[in-house]
Amino acid sequence: MNLDFGDLVVLLIEPSQTQQKLITRYLKEQGVQYVSYCDDGAKALEKIKNDMPDLVISALYLPDMTGTELVTHIRHDSKLEKIVFMLISSETRMHALDPVRQAGAVAILPKPFEVWQLRAALNSTLDLIDPNELKLENSLAEDLKVLVVDDSSMARKHIRRVLMDMGLEQITEAKDGTEAIPILDEQLFDLVITDYNMPEMDGDKLVEHIRTRSHQASVPVLMVTSEENDVRLAAAKQSGVSALADKPFEPGNIRALITQMLSEM
Repeated sequence: MNLDFGDLVVLLIEPSQTQQKLITRYLKEQGVQYVSYCDDGAKALEKIKNDMPDLVISALYLPDMTGTELVTHIRHDSKLEKIVFMLISSETRMHALDPVRQAGAVAILPKPFEVWQLRAALNSTLDLIDPNELKLENSLAEDLKVLVVDDSSMARKHIRRVLMDMGLEQITEAKDGTEAIPILDEQLFDLVITDYNMPEMDGDKLVEHIRTRSHQASVPVLMVTSEENDVRLAAAKQSGVSALADKPFEPGNIRALITQMLSEM
């Protein structure tokens, strides 16, 4: 199945008609043909259940709920949890946006956004709705053992979904660094994917432990983070991460990293 933007069915949840028209215009310019609308969360949830769109695009502040509450409803419904979610908002405060990142949003775009940002988000959407787009060609993929460390169960579920779409089957989860350490002591892994901000033990402390006190000190570590503090990110790099990826991450970027890693095995 080779999908393109013209195949996407999009539900746009935006109270402002001006913003509805503007975002729709940008979507149409990228080739998206099927766009429907809601102006509040309750109507959106009903429409999502009935129509099952490929992509939900929402503002953060709706008349009856927030975009965070909306995506949480979606992620906790087993029939809806795989629907791709994108946020478009002028909000910049980390505490307001981070719950959406943790829920596995495909992208968080600013208002106004650049065309390339929308296009990247739509490409990531295609990757998520068509698993064949992410499938790793390397025959070693199914034997790859991955440890995913994140205190958000929704984030872990999203990362697991992306990895499984790539063909990876041996995935172990831990909710933070302290839970990950005994797992690392007992099992060998080919890749560790960890969040940065976690209770008990941050991602940089976990990486430091892996590099200095673990019997698998050379395991590649990918840190997926919403951290924006340059000093803290520099500390994370110093701790020995193999690569950093933003949260929300582009599935294609994670695929490229794992492909490179497999080529070096």
